Amino acid sequence: MSDNAIASRIRLLNTESAFQILARANELEAQGRHIIHCEIGQPDFKTPPHIIEAAYKAMKDGYTGYTPTSGYADVRAAIAGHVRSYKNVPAREDEIVIVPGGKPVMFFATQLLVDPGDEVIYPNPGFPIYESVIRYAGGIPVPMPLLAENDFRPDWNAFERSISEKTKLLILNSPSNPTGAVFTEEDMETLAGILARHPKIFVLSDEIYDRLVFAGNPRSIASFPDMKDRTVILDGFSKAYAMTGWRIGYGVMRRDLAEKMSLLMVNSNSCTAAFTQIAAKAALTGPQDFVEEMKEAFRTRLAYVVSALNRIGGISCRMPGGAFYAFPDISSFGLSSYEFSSRLLTEGGVAAAWGTSFGKYGEGHLRLSCATSMENLRTGMERIAAFADTLRS
Repeated sequence: MSDNAIASRIRLLNTESAFQILARANELEAQGRHIIHCEIGQPDFKTPPHIIEAAYKAMKDGYTGYTPTSGYADVRAAIAGHVRSYKNVPAREDEIVIVPGGKPVMFFATQLLVDPGDEVIYPNPGFPIYESVIRYAGGIPVPMPLLAENDFRPDWNAFERSISEKTKLLILNSPSNPTGAVFTEEDMETLAGILARHPKIFVLSDEIYDRLVFAGNPRSIASFPDMKDRTVILDGFSKAYAMTGWRIGYGVMRRDLAEKMSLLMVNSNSCTAAFTQIAAKAALTGPQDFVEEMKEAFRTRLAYVVSALNRIGGISCRMPGGAFYAFPDISSFGLSSYEFSSRLLTEGGVAAAWGTSFGKYGEGHLRLSCATSMENLRTGMERIAAFADTLRS
C-alpha cells in the first residue's frame, strides 16, 4: 500500500527503542546466540499470588463483561485512598479514570490539554512516548535537559527561561526513565514556586516508579497548594506489582478533566478489563511486603551494576535514586550511543537501549535495565567489560 493512503498525522508518532532492540535480540537468539536482556523495563518478578488469585476468582465469579468506562467505583475508591495516603494528594473516587496501562493517560492528557501550536516542556532524556504524543496532539515539544553534571535533575533557572506565552503543559517523571534520577524535596518546592508564577501551565506527572524510590518518600507536585487542579497524575501497577502484561493503570485529575478523559476512553477502549481491575484492588489492599522486597532487590542490583560499570575503563555511571535503570556514560569511546548499543548487542551479546532513543540529551549514554537476575547482570557486566577492552584496543 502506498504511503499516500496513510493519514499524515501517523507520521508524527514514534516508537520505543527497547522494543526494537528486543526484536533484534530475539532474532539473534533464534540463530543460537545467548543474549543478556537489559533493554526492557519489565520486572523479572512474578505477579504476587494473591493478585493472581483475585483475578482468577473474579473471572470465575463472572467479572468478564463490560465495566463502567471510568472503572469500577470500588476500585477507583481504593485508588483514591492510596493516592491520599501515599502521595498526600486529596483525591476522590470521581477524580480517577482507570485505563489499560499507563500510556493512555499520556495520550489522553495531551489530547485533552494541548492545542496545535501549544508548547509542552518535557524531560530529555526521557520516556520517548512523551515527545511522540506531544507531536501527535499538534504541540511543540520543548526539551528540559537533564544532564549528568546535575544528577540528571533540571536546572530550574533554565527551565523557567524556557517558559513562554505558548507553554501549556509540563511533563514530569520522577523517578526518571531512563536515568533513575529522583527529584529532591527542594526541587519540588522550587518547581511549585515557579508554577505559582505561571498559573496557566498544567502538569502531567508520571509517577509510575514512585513506589521504587530507595531513600525517603517522593513528593508529588499535586500535593502542593493550588497544584492539584492543575495536575494529571499518571500511575499504575506495572512496575510496583510486576503487572506489566495486565495493562492496568490510572489517571488522577480534577473531575471535569476526568469526565473528558472518560469520553476518550469510550471512544477508544470502551473500558478496562474487569478482572484486571479486581486484581488491581487486591494489589492495593493486600500485603505490601512484595513491593518493599522488590525495591530492595532493584537497589542491590543497581549498586552492583553501577560499581561494576565504574570499574570499566572509559565508562562512568551515577547511582540512581529509584526505578531500576542505570544510565552510564560511554562517550569516551568515540562512538554514538546508537553505534555503541548496536555493536554491544551483535559483538558483545548484551541488549541495551541507546541514549538518543530517549532524546538528544541522551547522547553518550546507554540505558541498562537491571530488572533481570543478578546472574544475568554479572554476565552482562563481564561482557560489557570485554567489549570495552576490544574497543580500547
